[in-house]
Amino acid sequence: MKMDCEKPVFYSVGRSESDPVRRAEIKIKRSVFVCRLSYVDTIDGAKQFISKITKEYKTATHNCWAYVVGDCGQISHCSDAGEPPGTAGKPMLNALLSHNMSCVSAVVTRYFGGVKLGVRGLIDAYALAVGEAIAQAPLVRLVKTQSFQICLDYSLNDSFLNRISALKTTIPGTDYKEKVTHELVVELSDLSALESILIQYQRQGLLDYIKIPA
Repeated sequence: MKMDCEKPVFYSVGRSESDPVRRAEIKIKRSVFVCRLSYVDTIDGAKQFISKITKEYKTATHNCWAYVVGDCGQISHCSDAGEPPGTAGKPMLNALLSHNMSCVSAVVTRYFGGVKLGVRGLIDAYALAVGEAIAQAPLVRLVKTQSFQICLDYSLNDSFLNRISALKTTIPGTDYKEKVTHELVVELSDLSALESILIQYQRQGLLDYIKIPA
């Protein structure tokens, strides 16, 4: 399914080591539903994630899935994977779209517990499983960004962070060893401003930085 870009802001799960694959598990009438969400930026990436989870949990009763990709969620697809038509994939997809998400792939693995849930019960269960996984952590706004690795002394860390506080940046990860090393992500609208600050600090011997290839 293709969509037009009607909404200006879209969201996804994180793509750093701190938020690799979100997982949520619910149990309804002895059936267990396990949802896994992953950031993907292409149809092939979505299919690879679905294939990986499906193969890893091939003994499950069902591995239903949905994905949305594109800068503004233009492309989406879903599958009931053996559940009654319209009871799994579509509710999962609707849960993603209701949170204005893109660049995301979802797989819900079901282990049948012996009690049939009925059409309404299945729809609610699959939607709830995805919703629970989404709620594990705040969603990340989808914007074009550039990542940097920045290394500086502890004594300069606070002043540097204050200097860039007005810029649209996030710090997905920080390593505290002999020096402070930040993984810093900046929106492209503030890239030139950040680079000016980094160059100034580097020329003064106050920090080292590397621009991480996209």
